[in-house]
Amino acid sequence: MKLRLNVLVLMMVSLIVASCGSGGSSDDKDKDFDKAKSLGEEIKDITYKIPPPCEIPYLLMGTGAEYNQGLINGRDGIDGYSAQPDKAALNLGVYAANIGYLSSYEKTQESIDYLNACKRLAEDLGVTSSFDPEMLKQFERQIGNKDSLCILLNKAIEDTDKYLKGGQSKLGALMVTGSFVESLHLATGIITSYPKDAFKDNKQKLQILTPLMQIVVNQRASVAEVTKMLKSVDQSGPVAQILKDFDQLEAEYAKLDWENKVKSGTAEFSDNTLTGLNSIIEKLRADIVK
Repeated sequence: MKLRLNVLVLMMVSLIVASCGSGGSSDDKDKDFDKAKSLGEEIKDITYKIPPPCEIPYLLMGTGAEYNQGLINGRDGIDGYSAQPDKAALNLGVYAANIGYLSSYEKTQESIDYLNACKRLAEDLGVTSSFDPEMLKQFERQIGNKDSLCILLNKAIEDTDKYLKGGQSKLGALMVTGSFVESLHLATGIITSYPKDAFKDNKQKLQILTPLMQIVVNQRASVAEVTKMLKSVDQSGPVAQILKDFDQLEAEYAKLDWENKVKSGTAEFSDNTLTGLNSIIEKLRADIVK
């Protein structure tokens, strides 16, 4: 998902130019305008390459992993989320990732139920167009087509994010963060809860779990992107703590050093490969959904 800051850019450029509008020579004003324009172009080029809600759940399904109902966030906490904009944004992202997971495994009615939960949280955030009745009808019409559902869901979240970026950049960032953390939680949760009797020995266990573990270790770049995104918004509310946790997550990825191990041919999974990452991911997720 690419999160463009076009509206923010225009606001910042306008403010900078406006502040230069009184006093000073014509040459000074021209220089100030050029600086503002340059700053605007620099910010405009910032994009965040973070997986959309469906991406990781679809990858998980593609490995052959069985569906695990216990991994998704229950809808019973929605009243508490609705009362707090930051929580509403975070858990709108969580529910979006849950829909990606549910629709990947063709859980039809559950997908619709969670889509309605997303609609309610979007309304609480003042975003009514992304999850309007027509979108819900389209979703129901396409319920047997996973690819179409994925496109609809990703577009709804992208549209919501663009809207929030127009005046509530922090909420947009929190929504994307919630979706990403939930996707990591789904991946690590499948690994740690995989039935022990599914393996005849440790070699077979690692053989089966390796594709799942690979999905997790491949997310280091996305962790850096989420961190960059969160650092660009207001640090109030949960943002500061989430950033601390993401710094720890990045430190664990650095300790794992998977990219260099792959290059040197020394990359090999073990039972303990994801232990450090998993503990931080679960803390992040627990703080978001509580």
